[in-house]
Amino acid sequence: MLFAADEGDINTIIGGIAPDWGPFGALGAEAKTMVQVVMAVAILLCLGIAIWGAAKQRIGATALRDTFSAEQGKGLIIAGLTGVFIIGSLGTLFTIVYGMAV
Repeated sequence: MLFAADEGDINTIIGGIAPDWGPFGALGAEAKTMVQVVMAVAILLCLGIAIWGAAKQRIGATALRDTFSAEQGKGLIIAGLTGVFIIGSLGTLFTIVYGMAV
């Protein structure tokens, strides 16, 4: 009988799907931390935009009866959440594109 996963363990599998920073693999620890900080700030900014849009939509739709403000709020929510998704997946996208190029 032949086992497909005879050698290795769960750490091999988990280590294989974890991003290895692709083209940023040669960066030092300080540079990686700086990239992470910049991405975290950008995510917080996008979440702030989404929250601002939700407040604008709520106030515009109920208190002021301003449909333009409500529509603008919807746009801000979509833009903020899209930004969070894109920034959150940049590490994976860079790793995939770098892996395809190599």
